[in-house]
Amino acid sequence: MTLDTMQIGSGELAQMVGSRLCHDLISPLGAIGNGVELLEMSPDFPGISDSPELRLIAESVAAARARIQAFRIAFGQAQGDQRVSRAELARLAEGVSAQGRLKVQLDAQGDFARADVRMVMLALMCLETALPWGGRVMILHGSAGWRFVAEADRTKPDTALWALFDPGAEGSRACGPAEVHFALLADAARRARRGIRWEVDEQGAEIAF
Repeated sequence: MTLDTMQIGSGELAQMVGSRLCHDLISPLGAIGNGVELLEMSPDFPGISDSPELRLIAESVAAARARIQAFRIAFGQAQGDQRVSRAELARLAEGVSAQGRLKVQLDAQGDFARADVRMVMLALMCLETALPWGGRVMILHGSAGWRFVAEADRTKPDTALWALFDPGAEGSRACGPAEVHFALLADAARRARRGIRWEVDEQGAEIAF
């Protein structure tokens, strides 16, 4: 069986690439984590588990694995009617803020469509960009949909970038590689026929869809 790229849209192809990259990266990180655990249990290296060097490696590997799992949802391919539990969503949200200054709190119940969770991860990444010096994010889910409320002592409000969420709006600018999640969230909302409401200022930001 061959892959006919003429029948695959550019968005779907990008998601397939994202899934492949995340899949290939998670395996070596898992091997490093297993190696750290073996060192900790080995009688040949007494006390190594208490060394700051090994702790730094273990924490960095754990953070990288969590971050890649979040990337896998945000940038990877969602198939069929896959669902994500609340516990898994909370873990993924922590992955976005792993070793970061962003504190995320989740107020949502039940399980959720993977397509929705993909938009949640992308929205969190947008807020992370707006709050590069850290802050707090509350994720709320109810009958009206999803709402994200972020607060910080200092933000980076780039309204020209956020204007990508407004179809046909003037004053928006193209996003760079480090900001691709803005374009992806705008595209996901358009495909799902959902409007995105947003606000960003010096004290925080909000996203709702």
